[in-house]
Amino acid sequence: MDFTSPAQLVGYLAFVLGVIAFIQRIDWKLKTLIAVECLAYTVHFAWLGNNAASFSAALSAVRMFVSLKTRSPWLAGFFLAANLIVGVYLAHGWTAVFAIAAGCSGTWAAFFLSGLKLRGLLFFATLCWLSNNIATGSIGGTLLETIIALVNGNTMWRLWRAQKVKVREKE
Repeated sequence: MDFTSPAQLVGYLAFVLGVIAFIQRIDWKLKTLIAVECLAYTVHFAWLGNNAASFSAALSAVRMFVSLKTRSPWLAGFFLAANLIVGVYLAHGWTAVFAIAAGCSGTWAAFFLSGLKLRGLLFFATLCWLSNNIATGSIGGTLLETIIALVNGNTMWRLWRAQKVKVREKE
């Protein structure tokens, strides 16, 4: 496996963007950086030959940008349907289910959740992407999702702790 191929280099860029994204405590910053990360992922997976993952990443980028402006259930439904239909069409094997599940859970999170719930469902999506990346042979993607799981878990813990302190102060 070539660690310095153009596909892997773009995967490393996605890695950096993803780590920066999940450090954010403000939802709109998180979503914006995830969208840009997904654009890098789109190229990365296309160059690795994983069309289902590439499509899911592209759709995720658009979805995140759109979810910054609206929480329309109709648009959420569109993104869910597109992810399922096109993801299944592009799938080359059973491992495509990971990218499809990541895209669907990310859609639900982006349109209907905020704060800790948003990050919790994105944590599940991270585990799906991690499984996809291991199956695909994405070095940067595997490192990225492992670190994102750790960073997001830490951020969720800090947000939960901050909420708990606010509740105690009100008592």
